[in-house]
Amino acid sequence: MIENIRKFLKNNKLDALLVNSTNEFLVEYNRLEENSRYTLTGFSGSTGDAVVTVDKIYLFVDGRYHIQADNEVNHDMVTVVKLQTGETQLKKICELLPKDSTLGVVSAKNSQKQIEALEKHFQLKLLDTDPIEKGAITKETPDTAVDEKLAGKSSDEKIKMLRSKFGEKDAILISNLEEVSYIFNLRNYTTPYSSKISKRAIITQTDAQLFAKEDFEAYKKTIAAIEGKIYIDKSTINGRDFLLVGSKAAYFDKSPVMQMKAIKTEAEINHYIEAFKKTDLALKATRDYIENTDNISEADIAQRLEEEFIKYGAIGLSFKSIVAKDQNSALAHYSKCSKEEIIKDGSLVLIDCGGYYEGGLATDITRVFVKGTPNALQKKVYTTVLKVFLNSFHAVPTNGFEIDDNARKIFAKNPIEGFVFNHGLGHGIGISVHEYPPNLSCGEIAKVPIEENMCFTIEPGLYNQEHFGVRLENSCYKKDGKIHSFVHMNYEKKLIDFSLLSEQEKIWLEEFEVI
Repeated sequence: MIENIRKFLKNNKLDALLVNSTNEFLVEYNRLEENSRYTLTGFSGSTGDAVVTVDKIYLFVDGRYHIQADNEVNHDMVTVVKLQTGETQLKKICELLPKDSTLGVVSAKNSQKQIEALEKHFQLKLLDTDPIEKGAITKETPDTAVDEKLAGKSSDEKIKMLRSKFGEKDAILISNLEEVSYIFNLRNYTTPYSSKISKRAIITQTDAQLFAKEDFEAYKKTIAAIEGKIYIDKSTINGRDFLLVGSKAAYFDKSPVMQMKAIKTEAEINHYIEAFKKTDLALKATRDYIENTDNISEADIAQRLEEEFIKYGAIGLSFKSIVAKDQNSALAHYSKCSKEEIIKDGSLVLIDCGGYYEGGLATDITRVFVKGTPNALQKKVYTTVLKVFLNSFHAVPTNGFEIDDNARKIFAKNPIEGFVFNHGLGHGIGISVHEYPPNLSCGEIAKVPIEENMCFTIEPGLYNQEHFGVRLENSCYKKDGKIHSFVHMNYEKKLIDFSLLSEQEKIWLEEFEVI
């Protein structure tokens, strides 16, 4: 394959080719059979692109995937570029490629915002087709409607609100699948770990149309027929579609759909409360299975976990469950769940999981268990992470940047040699398990205010690939100026060194069940 790609570079007079993990809808969790970056590198993580030059393949991964990428790629072919906290993929690409290099970019697999950022550094050649994509086709099952009692607002109400934002001859084009699914109160579970429908939307003052991938010609004709402005979001529309809109393009200061979707209705909050009760039950049952069953593997636990989710009413999982023992738990997004990794006495097991229920909103929780008796290091790391969670949970929820910054300060005051916290403190949740806003990290995007009824995770962690990793994650929401937890799954008393907790932290811990 690599020889053919380099012939492609030569034939198209390219110095490099950007190879994306996503599809034309710019989704985070793309099917591996449609993921060109996976086809090229063998790295199966949800995010991170690659760049091919005449003599190198660079794979860019953030802190969640440093170890996983090292384990999955052929290092004779692929150079893993490990982004550190606060570093961007664009910055590293600019460091590795000479300025004004001619870079091939697949227009349908990059947002217009990313294309414009790349244009500041390189000579871009926009490609109509992806030279790596295999062209896999998956037959979609029918979309399903979300009951208005769970959504809190009808699709007509949401569309009416959008129409108040633009003129008589104008339109809004929505290409973000979470936003389309939200506006039309529709879900689809064809793709594993997703509830999104795979359609774009164009809304005018008189019509609201959905366009699947195969409706591309009708989609183009509809865009061409609009007489006025077409409102778009450069961060979610791909470069190919942006060219179709052309001079009609107009912009909101903030995406009205993104803001509507981020602030959950009371019905959505109530549905989430019920969904997390079921999520707690599924994970508690799996915890008991680990405690009371010998000679089981990571794969056995993952299978039992999925069975418990379905038993307690889940339509499907909201992402591939992470079941990781000992050193594997140091991989923040470990995904193998191996049959060979057998749980033994003293084994630490990290489980990160979630499900979709009838409302099509993703749940997300992480807990850590130990089979039998924990050792002193396991207790110290677990308790330190718990300390950071408790303080973050009781922070004033102004914005995610401040909460993340405070968490890092607590970690810095309580260092454990060799253990690092190398990812953001949390993310928004909703139709997708990772949504924005809000965001809890040290990035600029985390400086947006956390508003009432916004939903997000708090998930501090510490990792050492020679030992293990601990992450404790609760999904939360802001209500009446405070943070509230959807999750009520217990913490492990045998893993807590209470001497490391302050009196205030012990009082806070009483809010959560400790077994």
